[in-house]
Amino acid sequence: MISAFARQCNNREALATAGASVVSRAGRGLVALSLASMLALGAPAAAFAEVLDTDVVAGKTVADRGLSVDECPDVTAAHVILVGSDGTVYFSRDADAEVKIASITKIMTAVVALENAPLDLTVTVDSEAATVGESSAGLLEGDSMDLKTALYALLVPSGNDAGIAIAKSVGAYMTGDASTGYDAFIAAMNAKAADLGMTESLYTNPHGLDFGSFASEDLHSSAKDVATLVAYAMQNDTFRGIVDAGDTSIVVTSADGAQRNVALATTDELMGVYDGICGVKTGTTDDAGYCFAAAVNRPQGEFYSVVLNSPSSDERFSDTVTLMDWAYSNLSQRSLVNTDQSVEYNGAAAPLVAKVAHNGWVDTTVNATVADPDLTAEVFDAAGPVEGAMNLDELSGDVHAGDVIGTLTFAQDGETIAQTNVIAAEDVAAPNFFEKIGVGLDRWIRGLQGQQTVAQTVDCMLAQPISDR
Repeated sequence: MISAFARQCNNREALATAGASVVSRAGRGLVALSLASMLALGAPAAAFAEVLDTDVVAGKTVADRGLSVDECPDVTAAHVILVGSDGTVYFSRDADAEVKIASITKIMTAVVALENAPLDLTVTVDSEAATVGESSAGLLEGDSMDLKTALYALLVPSGNDAGIAIAKSVGAYMTGDASTGYDAFIAAMNAKAADLGMTESLYTNPHGLDFGSFASEDLHSSAKDVATLVAYAMQNDTFRGIVDAGDTSIVVTSADGAQRNVALATTDELMGVYDGICGVKTGTTDDAGYCFAAAVNRPQGEFYSVVLNSPSSDERFSDTVTLMDWAYSNLSQRSLVNTDQSVEYNGAAAPLVAKVAHNGWVDTTVNATVADPDLTAEVFDAAGPVEGAMNLDELSGDVHAGDVIGTLTFAQDGETIAQTNVIAAEDVAAPNFFEKIGVGLDRWIRGLQGQQTVAQTVDCMLAQPISDR
């Protein structure tokens, strides 16, 4: 349980007033140094991190896969998910549970605003927005700015003030009625959640506060739903640029018409510290615990992670590092067609994958190779071994080099990851009329003697494809 003092302090995710920004940056610098040292020294991500038998790796529990602790990410958060940009779920822990998500709510606020109003829409800060408290961008009553600027104030320092201002201004634009705009905006948040299939989500405000005057509101989501939302939001270039901005500043117009610079300190402690980090959003309240939805992009691909209800602020970030390190370390590019034998085909050496029985003869086989000897696939190692299977045709007539005589399919955990045609590497003619008579007599004699009457097909593939990391 987070202490009463933490309730007063931890909900203030930004401390983004001009006077507090230096302190915030200094504190974040210490955390960054700590994380950098931890990564460099290979220290454990968290003192009380653990791996549960019920944790799910690529669709199966750790127990079902028989994975060791060293093969799994050891994280502290109660609700966790790690997904690829294509939606593939690589790791999850109680990811469907309906829980509080605090300021991660603001991702949906940004999405609805971006999809329902122009970026140059004027956003005005009223008394309610300026006095909502807790995490603030330092906006004052009467301030105005365009929507894009307001989104920086919302997402970089996690400004609750910006959240209310955006909801009211965009809502009024959507309905043409300022008196109903706020409610219309919240309704649009829930409609978007439904459109995205976020079945465990309910939005009741645009900022995520769940205590004080907001305590009676049943705002909730799930790690799985948040991951769905993050993957969707990151397709928007404006959103993507804002959550990747780090510390920045904005210019707002004060109530008296004067221009004012407002410093914004990011709440993302991994920004500029962890390789490839490009967003997305933190969240903290007593009921939600410490939360973080992250995006990391590297040449190998993009991953999104969500950790909800971590025990401490540091651990939400170290949990994220653990998940992302595990994800990228499990990616490998596999060379799939592996055999220790070769055959001449088209004047060059080709992999010999099989010697396929020709049913027209007693003891004749056809050397076979594949159409794509350089076939590769990206594999997530923790999902299990890659297995190859050949489906070969029955050969009886004339066979010519290059004829397709089957398929070679590679699968991991029951899912096909690659396929290529098996082709004949040589010409083999079927027996002519007189040869068929001789073959028939030979088979009759072999049958009487209990010997095989057709050659055996030989699979020349190695059992395990070689990993080319």
